[in-house]
Amino acid sequence: MATSLWFLGCVALAGCGDAGALDAAEPADTPDASTSAPELDASASARRDARVDKPTREIADAGAKLPDGALPHQPDAGPADAGSAGDSQGGERPGFQLIFRDEFDGPSGTLPDATKWVFETGGGGFGNNELEHYTARPENASLDGQGKLVITARAESFMGSKYTSARLKTAGKFEHAYGRYEARLRIPTGRGIWPAFWMLGADIGTTGWPACGEIDIMENIGSEPTLVHGTLHGPGYSGGNSIGKSVELPDKARFTDDFHEFAVEWEVDVVRWYMDGKLYQTRTPKDLPGKWVYDHPHFLLLNLAVGGQWPGNPDGTTVFPQQLTVDYVRVYERI
Repeated sequence: MATSLWFLGCVALAGCGDAGALDAAEPADTPDASTSAPELDASASARRDARVDKPTREIADAGAKLPDGALPHQPDAGPADAGSAGDSQGGERPGFQLIFRDEFDGPSGTLPDATKWVFETGGGGFGNNELEHYTARPENASLDGQGKLVITARAESFMGSKYTSARLKTAGKFEHAYGRYEARLRIPTGRGIWPAFWMLGADIGTTGWPACGEIDIMENIGSEPTLVHGTLHGPGYSGGNSIGKSVELPDKARFTDDFHEFAVEWEVDVVRWYMDGKLYQTRTPKDLPGKWVYDHPHFLLLNLAVGGQWPGNPDGTTVFPQQLTVDYVRVYERI
């Protein structure tokens, strides 16, 4: 993740399974070993999330009027609003070729496409003291029958954890270097809630984290509903020392109140972050205190964590279930 989440190692109330009305924050004591998901795979268990403190970063105002697409104190901004050229409705984007997409079409309650996504299951905190157990159940991740994927965090006793949720990745299914990576999301809100859309280097199994590289396209902590973060984690700049920037909506509107598109455009020696087509951050090797490791294929991840050092744990104000709703995920190459 972000947090990297990594080391892995997002509240919209769309229908998913038996979500029903909002539950109280106190988890129900209903263990269910019969539906338990497989434990964390070996490669995942070797990973841990090093972020223990919230990184300090600038905040960009998405509503600010900026000359030539440049942001305050942000050198080498690159093409002005390059990510907003044309309309991506239906997946068409001038200057780009679509190479991966999931529009999440299918019957309500269906699991996401197994030719594109892998469930990463298990618990144990992921090095962040997270509280959830990730499962492969439709109760935690399924299609809503209206063209969306819903990832649901629930307060329930399961395999020794007080909460369940889901983490999906394209590892082994789709791994790619460079291009535009985007998702349209409605994120949840509430203390202890931690949604993320991000990427990890496909060589993580051999090089480890953070040497594999991590690009956080979007992450949010639920106690800050007006901010999202875009971040790089690599050798010498990971966890609380990661390099990134935050962006907020005009008039401090809450991200949970509507869908927003989050994207990066990744090219040789540059990564640019966009929110609703507006450039808000650019990073190049000269911005980093360590090695630039974004020169090899990465895979995508979507997850909704509960608790941890950065977001804190849920409290009496946090309601469950919490849901991260995904309209689409698309990846493009420049042509």
